[in-house]
Order: sequence, then structure tokens, then C-alpha cells
Amino acid sequence: MFTAYELQRAAVRPLQITLYESSDRLGGKVRTMHFKSADVRYEAGAAEFYDYSHFGHDPLRELVEELGLPIRVLGGSAMVVDGAVISSTDDVRSCLGGHAEASLLAFDRLARDRMTPSEFYASGDDGHATAREPAAGFGATLETIDSALARRYVEHLIHSDLAAEPAQTNETYGLQNYLMNDPSYMRLYGIEGGNQRLMDELAARLACSVRTGCRVESIEAAPSGGFVLRHSPGADAAEDQHDLVVVALPHDQLCKVTFGGARLREAVDRHRSHHDHPAHYLRVSVLFDRPFWRESLSGSFWMLDRFGGCCMYDESSRDPSMTHGVLGWLLGGDAARELARATDDEIVHAVLGSLPGFLSAALAANHSATMEARVHRWIGAVSALPGGWTPMPLERRHCPDPVGHPGFFLAGDYLYDSTLNGVLDSAERVAEWIAADLAEGRLPRRQGEHHEGT
Repeated sequence: MFTAYELQRAAVRPLQITLYESSDRLGGKVRTMHFKSADVRYEAGAAEFYDYSHFGHDPLRELVEELGLPIRVLGGSAMVVDGAVISSTDDVRSCLGGHAEASLLAFDRLARDRMTPSEFYASGDDGHATAREPAAGFGATLETIDSALARRYVEHLIHSDLAAEPAQTNETYGLQNYLMNDPSYMRLYGIEGGNQRLMDELAARLACSVRTGCRVESIEAAPSGGFVLRHSPGADAAEDQHDLVVVALPHDQLCKVTFGGARLREAVDRHRSHHDHPAHYLRVSVLFDRPFWRESLSGSFWMLDRFGGCCMYDESSRDPSMTHGVLGWLLGGDAARELARATDDEIVHAVLGSLPGFLSAALAANHSATMEARVHRWIGAVSALPGGWTPMPLERRHCPDPVGHPGFFLAGDYLYDSTLNGVLDSAERVAEWIAADLAEGRLPRRQGEHHEGT
């Protein structure tokens, strides 16, 4: 959707664009849903968007404003550790001790020394590996924290953002996920009325053919030029031919498409292997008859030292008029993958059991009732290491075989930073590339064809 929208804005000539979507809806991992027992919204997928506008150009925030969508700033500074709320360095000293406080401050200085706010904003743009990254990954960086309590605090703080274990990613990505908790590095927001409004507004502006319920089964180069796409709408099978193809799938879904021809298949296999660093999310949303927790906690979200570190959202804070309460749990990494194997009822029982004592007491004291719960599994759906251990140049990330298949492109969050911001950055890169080729007359064409289409 992003690529099609950016391309129709950037292209100097009309294009015939077809968007294939295997499900019955557009939006992918951005999904706002409603409970059945009450007309209350919750986010089943992407919980928030990242705001870099205080640095300068922020494509996603600018797109949100262009579409006229109101935003709600999200914030939270509390971490619940062993039942105690920590929201300042004074709390760290009081709850974890002076040694843990000193170790945490030392790590914070190290993180800021290695990545300034401007470097944080520019990270990923140059397409080159960071020379100072330790071969052992971010886990080795955390081992430099000489207090076990402080080290556990940091691990729990960033776990749900990483969606992986520290050893599975590099220092740069680990530090990004630590520093993002500081508003001088990054801010968070959501769309009023639900994040899916962004996708709905975007879909309404797409000047292309959209085919939902249409799964692309295979892609291969056509003898006459361009590409043949074979797809299955329902029980039928059909094929279409296009001049250019942009594959905008999550990394874990690439294996579900057959790429024909040895050269294209090998190029995609190399791409998949390089970026094969699966990370995992598990989202649990529980509807209560009232927001019983607000006397104890404020803010849009808090971190909790359960499941290796998870995030709890006050989903109902996104709608001030709501009288019900919605708590959302976001689990990441190995804990998410393991718990996802359980039944929905078992998962809901586990997250409710993770409530710290003071919230369990508040739940009982307010006689609040659990009305409904929903579980959404996003296993392997994001990347633990966007760009790979040694990031490729941006062009090679998006076009794995520029000589043999110059009209074949890939776009996705796993190439940048596993966020919706990263999806748009990637889509912009591909759209600008295609538009430039079109303007310079370098657009591949099928033999005998005299129009431009994708």
C-alpha cells in the first residue's frame, strides 16, 4: 500500500498498478479490532508509531498529517520490578540499591556516548555495518553492566521492543531499543479512533486495482520481458503479466511464494538467508468493566518484569470518553514464542496472573469484572536484526538481482527497523527508484508493449 501510494505520487507518467492481498483486508500488522461484548476498540497489531519529527523529515508523521488524521501522544516511564514501581533513578536506588543505580547510570552514559540523538535518527540510512559492533552481539554489551540487578532491569526494559533475546541482535539495534525510551531520542503516538484508520485512509486514496483474497503463488520472469504472477483467488488459479513487481511481504512470508527460474530463485534465497532473524510477539487484550488500575498507575503504558520483560498498555487511555477499561500485554522474544503454543484460555490466565500484587488488590477492591479477552499471535512476524549482521547497501537490499532482474524489488520493515516507519522508508526507496527509472526511460518493458505498468 505504501509503495503504490508513493509511486503514484512520484511517477511522471500514469501507471497501471495492481495490488495483490491474500487476506480479506488491507493493513497487515496494523489492525484495530473491537470486542464482542462491548463496542470497545483495541490494537491487535502495531501498538504505536514512532515520532522523529523533532529531528526533521519524518515521512510517516508527515503522511499522517497529510491524511488529516488526529494523533494521541503516548507516554510511560514506569517499570514494575518485584511489585514495586520504578520511574526515576531515585526509585532505582530505593528498590535495587546504590550499586544497581551506579551501574545503570554508567550503562546509560555508555549508550549515549555510542549513539547521539542525531545518530539515532540517521541509523540505517547509510547501509553499512557499524565497525564497533561486538561479534557476540548485544548480549556482550549488556554483560558490561556489573550489577546483575541493573542488567536484569535493562533486559526487561527493552525485551518487548526487541521481540528477541539480546544475543540475537547487534549492539546498534540493542542500543536503539534502549535509547528510544528517552523522549529526546524518540516519541510515540497513536491514531485517534484506531491505528487502522491510517491504512483505511491510505486505501481510499490508492489509484490502483486492489485484489483482496488473492494469494500470489509464484513469480517468474516472462520470456517476452516482465514477470508472470500466478495467483489463486478462491479455488481458481490465474496468471497476470506485469512489467515490474514489488514484493512487500513480511520476511517470514517470502517462503510461501515460489520464485521461478534458477537465477531469481537463488537471488531471493540469498536475500532470505541474509535476513533470516525471526523475532516474535504475542498480544493479549483484556476488557474490564472499568479501568481499576488508574489509581495506582498513570500513563499510556508500563514495563513489567514478567515473561522476560513485557509491556502493559492502558488501551482505554487512547479514548478519553471510554468508561470500560482495556489492558493490553505485549510479550516478545522466546517467552512470546513459548507461550503462544498454549491455548488462548491458558495465555489469558497467565497474563492475568502476571499482574503485580497492588493491581490484583485494586482489581478485587473495585469489584471489577473481566468481560472478554483476545489473543493475537505474531510469531516470526518481525526481525530481531533488521538489515542483517552486515547490512547491505540500500539498493541491494531492495533489488537482489539488479542485472538479471532489474524490475524485481523487495520492500519491508525487516530491511530497516521492524516498525511501520521502516516499512514506509523502504517503500519510499523503491518508489523513488522506479520513478527515476521511468523518468529516465529505463523502465523494463515487455516485447511488443508500449505502455508502462506495474
